[in-house]
Formats: sequence, structure tokens, C-alpha cells
Amino acid sequence: MPGSPSCVIRTVQSRRDLHRFVQFPYDFYRGSLFWVPPLRVDQFETLNPKKNPFFEHGRMQLFLALDANGRVVGRIAGIINGMHLKTYADDAGFFGFFETEECYETAEALLGAAASWLHQQGIRTIRGPVNPSMNDSSGLLVSGFDRVPAIMMTYNPPYYEDYLLRWGFTRVMTMWAYYIHRKHVTIERLRRGAAIVRRRTPGVSLRTLDLSRFDEEVSTIREIFNEAWADNWGFVPATDREFAHLAKAMKQIVDPRMCFFVEIDGQPVGFTITLPDLNPALQRLPDGRLFPFGLAKLLILTKFANVRELRMPLMGIRKAYQGHALDVLPVLETIEKSTEYGYHACETSWVLDANHVMKNLLDSILAVVDKEYAILEAPAKKKPSSP
Repeated sequence: MPGSPSCVIRTVQSRRDLHRFVQFPYDFYRGSLFWVPPLRVDQFETLNPKKNPFFEHGRMQLFLALDANGRVVGRIAGIINGMHLKTYADDAGFFGFFETEECYETAEALLGAAASWLHQQGIRTIRGPVNPSMNDSSGLLVSGFDRVPAIMMTYNPPYYEDYLLRWGFTRVMTMWAYYIHRKHVTIERLRRGAAIVRRRTPGVSLRTLDLSRFDEEVSTIREIFNEAWADNWGFVPATDREFAHLAKAMKQIVDPRMCFFVEIDGQPVGFTITLPDLNPALQRLPDGRLFPFGLAKLLILTKFANVRELRMPLMGIRKAYQGHALDVLPVLETIEKSTEYGYHACETSWVLDANHVMKNLLDSILAVVDKEYAILEAPAKKKPSSP
């Protein structure tokens, strides 16, 4: 239903405000066939400066939109990412955690509040959505609204794009989610390519993730990831603590049989991380609460929901070995092993529109572009009200 044409924007100042900020999406999307409720405990941790390492270099200002009756009708965060500013020195800030009922005036007021706050901090450009960084869930869904997103991917109503464009945002990057179904892709070309790579690269091998030395494995992945992604659009290196925080969350759900290191003479030069897509299980937690049984509740739901799909969110090859087609090896292994371990499909997301190597590889096996996401930006100054 369309929202109220008038609202009041206020900053989140109290614990009650924070709870209302976190609660809004659960109310807003209630009954949705496609939105997947995130775990509530994860949402509070993400926004907690004492628990999220992002706050060691970043800042956020949270805003609520309230209607005349005091009901929450929207929310947004203005975000300053210190590592981004250190990397690019471009005076760019971000917005995230953006949700609004179907009312442009509410969206306009929220975006204006976030932009004005950023402008007051010396920021000149506002970009997003990111929650709270490009290394977290990020991007505006612009195509694929009739399908459930994969784990750790975003979902939003179709009208968000129109509201952002109307406010003055323009798209600066497109990201793609590719869907690979074992029965519908052709991997003969991958097999031939893998054979060539193995002949041309003496000492190359694959191994799976070793959970018994998880911290060491994470350190290796972070090092390769930060090197491999250094030249990618919008990339900001993850700090040690940020990457450890992300890895801790993934460890609870990772299937180590589906995560691979590419090694040459026993030295890691690349990796892929592939996660079981637990979203069918999370959809059975409409309030995002694991209480009273904790993680065991999610594991039980995972079996009950018959989780049989994967998502590959991370991969990287050291710069010295880029262009050698080494990424073919773990991609092929993931496809071939997935059936053996009871999985039948995998989403590779997201893939930057500028990543022609990965797009060509996925196109070559007839992977399907399933969803489209975008990052948009605008000048960080107060936008005049629309006529």
C-alpha cells in the first residue's frame, strides 16, 4: 500500500530507536514470497560499534522516517568508510540499510537526510546502497524481483530504482548474478580448458578448505583476496579484523568440500569460496530469530528445507597468475563435485559488469544471467523538493 505523503525524519538515538530501525524490514516485507529475513542477531551485530570491526575506521548515522502517528515508514543510514577514503581520497560516502514504504516523499526525505549528514562531514558524493560496505551485502536489485535471492544477497521492491533516479542518482556500476544448473550447462569446454591449464602449468593442483587450521586458511584467503581484487572497481581492502569477522560468520555454514585453493608447487595462488544457500531455511524464520535453540534450529531447518543450491561469493587469483586461466580449475571442480555432494545448482554473484574474463567464462558454459544489481551515486548535498 502507498505510504503517507508526509513524514518526520529523526536520528536513531536510543536503544528503542535502534530496535525499531532493525525491526522495520521484518514488518515491511511480512508476507513477501521473495524477501529473506536476515538473522536478527546478525543485524544488531552489524550496527554495533563494539562488535563490528567496520567501526574501527568507519562511521554511520541511522535515520528513521515516522508518519503522523509515529509509525516507522522507512529507514536509512549515512555511512563514512574510512578505508574507502584512504584508498581513493575521493570524498565519497555511502548510504545503506535503505527501506521505504511506497511513497516517494518518504524516500526523498530519507535520502536527503543521509546526504545532508554526509555533506556536513565533508563528503561530496553519496553512493550505494551498501550495508555498510562493498565487502558486505550491497547493490540495488533492478531485475529478478520474482525470485528469492541467494544467501547474503539483497532484495528490494522494484520502485526503489525509480525513487533513486528521481532523487538524482545515476548508475555507476552494474553487477550480475549468474545461475548455473548442473543439468543446463555445458562443461566440455571447461574440461578442455582445464586440461590445457594443467599441461601449461607444472605443479598446479587443487585442495579443499582445511577447517582444522581455519585461522591460517582465512589469513591466506584475505591476502590473496586483497591482492587479486585491488584493481577492481570500488574495491576496498578488508582489514584483518573485518575479514576475520566475515570468516567467523561463514564458518558456521561453510561446506569445506566446496571451497578450493589453487596451488602451484604447494603454494596457494588462488581460491574460491562456495556456500550452501541457506535462504530456503531462513525463510522459515520470518522474524529472524534463532531463539530458543540457536544455531541448531537453523541446521534443523536446513535439512527440513532441503537446501540443495550453492552460492559462490568469493574467488581470487594472485596478480602474477591472472590471465593464465587458473580460475577454470576451481569453477570446474565446483560444478563436478556439487552433484556428488547433493547440490544441483550454484549462483555466482556478484560479477562486476567490467569483469569480462569471468563473464566470458560463465557465458561459455551457458550460465544464465538471473539477477541484475546496481550501485548508484549522486552529489551529497540537500536535494531540493520535487515540484
